[in-house]
Amino acid sequence: MKTTESILETNIKQAEFYNTKKKNFATRIWSKFRNGILNKIKKAVGVQDQAYLKHKEWFGDLSTKKVLDLGCFSGNYWSMYLAEHSKEYLGIDLSDVAIHKLNERLAIFPNAKAKAVDFLSAEFADNDYDLIYAYGVLHHFENTKILIDKLNEKLVPNGQIISYDPLETSFPIKIIRTLYRPFQSDAAWEWPFTKKTFYQFQSAFSIIERRGLLGKSKWMAFISMVPISDEKKNKIGRKWHKEDWEYSKTSDSVLFSCMHLTMLMEKKK
Repeated sequence: MKTTESILETNIKQAEFYNTKKKNFATRIWSKFRNGILNKIKKAVGVQDQAYLKHKEWFGDLSTKKVLDLGCFSGNYWSMYLAEHSKEYLGIDLSDVAIHKLNERLAIFPNAKAKAVDFLSAEFADNDYDLIYAYGVLHHFENTKILIDKLNEKLVPNGQIISYDPLETSFPIKIIRTLYRPFQSDAAWEWPFTKKTFYQFQSAFSIIERRGLLGKSKWMAFISMVPISDEKKNKIGRKWHKEDWEYSKTSDSVLFSCMHLTMLMEKKK
């Protein structure tokens, strides 16, 4: 398991990767699948929009909150909303190129700024955050204990985290990722959640709410090839997504059949 120092060294390479976005052939193929077929399924069954709306619900009243937008790149779906409505907003990312773009966008908000800094580094000394928004970020840390300790350090008592990350807990996805990993250009910082990872977070924080996505509904990738109408395909997909969304709140077996996980967590007293 990596130490903080070795993770910091890896993150220098990660910053270079996201500044240049140089992907090898295998990573380009995976990105095409993720941003093509998978995104088409998400839109058809309402997966992505529902997750975003759930995050907005979880934000609550931001007017008194100091918010950290962790690993935000040049701004995620909610970055500008968080900046506009929070008492104080800071977006951080490893990519100085992306942060420069975000600072240009944030210039209209006197309470908001962005900084190119490593979350684990001594350079990032700011604390007392009421909310940490981590969209597609927490799985970039190989050592979950180091990450959890740092998250707790940065939060106020009862501070909250909203996360969204890929899961590697369903058998077919685990097989695909295992086959892909030796050829993956960003493998050194891509660590989709395992069952162990989830239980580490469950032990460290109070999980107020959780939702799994793309469980049954991931099979829409195959249903899309069946010669039936788009209306019927989407009806099947929406039904499956609803089951994933609702049952994953309480059922670990349903949750672990999913490809993605989003959580609202709270720092324990």
